[in-house]
Amino acid sequence: MDVTIIGVAGGTGSGKSTLVKRLQEAFKDDDVATLCHDYYYKAHPELTYEERTKLNYDHPQAFDTHMMVEHIRALKNNVPISHPVYSFVEHDRLPETVAVKPSKVIIVDGILIFENKALRELMDIKVYVDTDADVRLARRILRDVCERGRTMESVINQYITTVKPMHEEFVEPSKKYADVIIPEGGFNSVAVAMLIQNIRSLIAAK
Repeated sequence: MDVTIIGVAGGTGSGKSTLVKRLQEAFKDDDVATLCHDYYYKAHPELTYEERTKLNYDHPQAFDTHMMVEHIRALKNNVPISHPVYSFVEHDRLPETVAVKPSKVIIVDGILIFENKALRELMDIKVYVDTDADVRLARRILRDVCERGRTMESVINQYITTVKPMHEEFVEPSKKYADVIIPEGGFNSVAVAMLIQNIRSLIAAK
């Protein structure tokens, strides 16, 4: 089975998830699977909850990217995988895993997926979602307060101390590796429609 790997990167709150949903809907008849880099945050059972809350989750070393690379290679070779499950409430990896079957289209998303060369080279098309920093921060505050039980103060503090510096050091520079840059991600209907047509052409050519 020919497999098409689509990478979707961009800063926190940029609109990556909305774009991924649009792609999932567009390619559901082609058998699609999604792997989020967030699944692969490293486990830290040796640390207390308070210690885990202070870790830098926006640095490349926070992720077990090697495992993700091996999982994508396995799926490309028609071998099922079981990816980890991470809790943003507990700040730790959970004991259970999720089984994923090989699919014709695999969507990989995360803020740092273009930073890693081995991961980047597995992708057939790389999409970077480019959104203004103030919009991204507002979306992050809403998400973390409403969905992850954080306080606004903790979200803003984390943004200033780690998210913003890591974005400037690792995420923004990785934009140069993108094949396509989409302002506002899934909210940009014209760009999304063009991207979907491009991917369809890529799949048909395989």
